[in-house]
Amino acid sequence: MQDLHRNLPQLLGDARRWFEEGLLAALEAGGATPVSPTQTQLFAALDDQGTTASELARRMGVTRQTAHQAVHGLIAAGLLEQVPDPASARQRLIRRTEEGERAHRRAVRILEQLEERLAGRIGREAVDALRAALETPWGQPPTPAPK
Repeated sequence: MQDLHRNLPQLLGDARRWFEEGLLAALEAGGATPVSPTQTQLFAALDDQGTTASELARRMGVTRQTAHQAVHGLIAAGLLEQVPDPASARQRLIRRTEEGERAHRRAVRILEQLEERLAGRIGREAVDALRAALETPWGQPPTPAPK
């Protein structure tokens, strides 16, 4: 028999996938360049002025190789570009192209629409409470007590 009580990380993962799948479906229906969930996550992790690939990997919780692959796919699609980092001659910043900025604004609007649809399903108060709980600083993860 399957245990129906799922832990919070599983539920949060499902919620994230709900938004990702809705976003990707809306982008595809609108004729946008196809992207993967990893690429959408990378796009969202970018700073407006640009971000290094290693910082993107850290923010996304993936390897640098995975981040590099996602970056190169988005560069090939014309959504990202690499530019010299003014703070370091050895590093390059990843940033959105003009087309990437348009795609980003569109994705933000779609996510806002998805949030409104969610509010229609579970109630505005529930969505607002969920947002408030997730925006509250949780602090560092607890460490095991010494034995």
